[in-house]
Amino acid sequence: MVFSRACEYGIRATLYIAHQSLNKERATLKDIAAEIDSPVAFTAKILQKLTRENLISSTKGPTGGFTLDSTKMQNTKLLEVVEAIDGKELFTQCGLGLKECSETHPCPVHKEFKHIRDKLHNMFDSTSIYDLAVDLENKKTYLKR
Repeated sequence: MVFSRACEYGIRATLYIAHQSLNKERATLKDIAAEIDSPVAFTAKILQKLTRENLISSTKGPTGGFTLDSTKMQNTKLLEVVEAIDGKELFTQCGLGLKECSETHPCPVHKEFKHIRDKLHNMFDSTSIYDLAVDLENKKTYLKR
């Protein structure tokens, strides 16, 4: 199970925006792209998707940018960002990429992969954007080396 490049950038962009919002600052497209090491045009498409899904807020104009209010941060789970970009299939697909894999017709890695996939799903569903942004603020975690 691997995230798409867009999903990786989407997670990092959301966390950067949340971190900036904790400091009452708006994040610009160029700043976000630079911070997450993503091309500006690709970042813009990802941010459009996250805005359409109501996961981040966008304001146009010279003083515009992207934000996340603290209540939204606390209520938004990492899982929502992943599903907005990569969909729900990430947590249901076969570990070997087989079209048909189930409890009754398992692939060779089904049992262990399902266990790991379910644990990852639960972790993403219980982790808020706020918690991750606070860790960034407290320099416990980093988005860039």
